Amino acid sequence: MIEHEPGFVLHARPWRETSLLVEVLSVHHGRLGVLARGVQGPKKQALRAALQPLQSIRFSAQRRGELAQLRAAEAVDTAPRLSGEAMLAGFYINELTLRLAPRDDPAPDLYLAYARVRARLAAEAPLAWSLRCFERDLLEALGVGFDLRHDGDGEPIDPAARYVLDAEHGPRRLLSDRGHDQRSGMATGRALLALADDAEPVAEDLPGLRRGMRVVLLHHLGGRGLKSWEMVEDLARQRSAAATAAESAVTVATPEADAELDAQADSTLASTPEAPLRSPPSAAS
Repeated sequence: MIEHEPGFVLHARPWRETSLLVEVLSVHHGRLGVLARGVQGPKKQALRAALQPLQSIRFSAQRRGELAQLRAAEAVDTAPRLSGEAMLAGFYINELTLRLAPRDDPAPDLYLAYARVRARLAAEAPLAWSLRCFERDLLEALGVGFDLRHDGDGEPIDPAARYVLDAEHGPRRLLSDRGHDQRSGMATGRALLALADDAEPVAEDLPGLRRGMRVVLLHHLGGRGLKSWEMVEDLARQRSAAATAAESAVTVATPEADAELDAQADSTLASTPEAPLRSPPSAAS
């Protein structure tokens, strides 16, 4: 029997007509699958609200096979109200936790890491840096993290160097960028040290760090990506297409406007008699 267990709701989906299948990250039991029966109806509104993703809850359940049977649950606080990119970030941390955290394997450090990133999302902290810190903490909590202060050969990380992140061997220093696509996951040494020190790096180092961490995560995901990654990429493509369309519209309109102005100028000059040149006025006048 699970009694008054703190947890975070990672996912919930309808099951049959009146129930929900819920995934919860708990303190003492790790990730749990929970069956919440009979949660429909006006009297169950508070319970349904407590079982929404990102919600912090306290719950009791009976262990029966693979799924626990929910006995009671209540919200501990109000879930962060996220929108736009922050909402995608919330979806991402839940999906990543679902994919990587095994069921019924206590991971209190992962619970604390989730609590921290949830608080950062609620506080509107910088998204990119918040997510990189969560990825680092998640890998550490699951026992697959790596040393961010030393490379795979045990040498200290050089802030001025670039590194490829290897999930099995740690950072590997690049002696040259030749033959390496900038999008393939190269991170600067100073970004790795910043991540080790929990100190946000300069903005220009964040994209490389994101790509490097994605290479590592993809390895642990078995090569199968996340839906949240696809959503972010789709959003980026839409923005790029919109920007290209806007740029094209400006590019096309500008020559037409210039031609019209040229025609107007030619017409004005043709209809205006040429004025005789006049000497500049004297200082006295």
